[in-house]
Amino acid sequence: MTQSWRIILIGVMLVVLSACTNDGDVTEGIEGNSEGDETATEGDITLAFPTDIVSMDAHGSNDTPSEQLRNTLYEGLVTQDENLEITPVLATEWEQIDDVTWEFTLREDVTFHDGSTFNAEVVEANLDRLQDAAVASPRNFVLNMIEEVNVVDDYTVELITEYPFAPLLNNLTHGAGKMMSKELIDSDYQNALDEAGIDMTLDEYKEAREDGGQEYEDASENISEYVGTLIEQGPIGTNYMKFDSRSPGESTRIVANEEYWDGPPSLSSATYKAVSETGSRIAEIETGASNFIQRVESSNIDRIENNPDVTLTRTDALAIDFIGFNTEKAPFDDVRVRQAVTLAFDNQAVFEGVFNNSGTPAVAALAPNTLGYDENLEPLGYDMDRAKTLLTEAGYEDGFDMTLMVNEDNPERLNMSIWLQESLEELSINVNIRQIEWGTYLEMTGNGEHDMFVMGWSNSTADPEELLTTLFHSDMVGAQGNRSFFKNDDFDQLLDEGRREFDTDAREQIYMDAQELLVEEAPAIFVRHSEYLNAYHNSIDNLEIGWDDLYDMRNVEVE
Repeated sequence: MTQSWRIILIGVMLVVLSACTNDGDVTEGIEGNSEGDETATEGDITLAFPTDIVSMDAHGSNDTPSEQLRNTLYEGLVTQDENLEITPVLATEWEQIDDVTWEFTLREDVTFHDGSTFNAEVVEANLDRLQDAAVASPRNFVLNMIEEVNVVDDYTVELITEYPFAPLLNNLTHGAGKMMSKELIDSDYQNALDEAGIDMTLDEYKEAREDGGQEYEDASENISEYVGTLIEQGPIGTNYMKFDSRSPGESTRIVANEEYWDGPPSLSSATYKAVSETGSRIAEIETGASNFIQRVESSNIDRIENNPDVTLTRTDALAIDFIGFNTEKAPFDDVRVRQAVTLAFDNQAVFEGVFNNSGTPAVAALAPNTLGYDENLEPLGYDMDRAKTLLTEAGYEDGFDMTLMVNEDNPERLNMSIWLQESLEELSINVNIRQIEWGTYLEMTGNGEHDMFVMGWSNSTADPEELLTTLFHSDMVGAQGNRSFFKNDDFDQLLDEGRREFDTDAREQIYMDAQELLVEEAPAIFVRHSEYLNAYHNSIDNLEIGWDDLYDMRNVEVE
């Protein structure tokens, strides 16, 4: 695979998103958020995405479409550059004091979109909220090892972890570590307390949360349905773009932050719109109706490359496309059945026939260039005779019926599902394919309502801990990420050891062992490490696409 982690495009784009309502159902930005429209330099772009965002809350849904928008609104303490090196953002420097203590010096010239100041109390407020039971953040796992946040002074904050945690800096680059306005957080909590009819001030709620106990449990449960309401209506961060308006299901508009601490962007506004059909998105870019489209899909590579007005971008991803089993449900609670279905799936044929050789065939979850990737790891392979033998041993020689869920806006995943469906006919396994809207799909698979499911997952911290823990640790079953509901004590122990190990060579061996166990236990069919295929109209310039498929539009220019 090539290591083109960041592609500076001669084109522009911003992430798109929306859901499903009418034109009149528009959420206006918080007062003052759209003022930048009049003073920003010229440049308005439209980006078409295959699916809507699920949440604009930094602690909300842990999905890529949402993060592609949030990444333009919020910033974290640190980030990773094109070489996957940790670099400063809202923190200017940091020091590891001991195995569990880290101290961060914060940038002093940063204000939020609402004019409030970024400081150590903001960091404390965000990390406290992330772990609040009332928020029930599906992203809490990313930083839940932090047990203390100490405000040393206005611009110095100390983080203490419950145990030694080697990839802390990597995890802080995750969207869960991005900062929202403390004033907005406090207003949102107060609104939730008021809506729930709880006779408690915000300070009293925070004190109860600090103490724990029944009072906090009762209050957090009562306000949980209201927490996040104001944030979804008007998200406020520190980044170079700020929220303007949203028509769920149709479009979301963001505008330039003229007061951005690192200088205002060249772009004046960007509109993200949801266009679910691939053909429609391609038509958008060909006609110039959109400046950028996400997910071209491999079958359209030639069409895009033959258009002189459009440029295709290809970025190798630290990601995995897979077909997961619900290992809590019969018959997939039997490893022999999981192995049999895996053996009946011709991975190489699917890689060529569905994905047109785009990306890299996968053996296990970790992609090349990730710590713990083992090029010598052997897959179960494609072996129909062995599959039939295993099914007979498991008592399913006559096959069975099952349901495979796939999100409705991804033709490649549907084609892969059909391929599996036809392959399993030889084993008398009847596969019912259900195509489901993205948000509903996440909810249903998070609740375990599936037999099998198709998913892709990006390693957003570039560390094996995040991807392997999210997808397969028993602590993460359900909506947090482990939709395979896979529970294996040996696997959990390996991951628990890996996160605490600071020696790189030792960590690498731990994750190689973990991958070998995944192949044997087969909680999923690992299909390929994907390639991000996007396209932009040549009327835009200087868009940067990162290794994580997040976009930097600060220097985008429009002809």
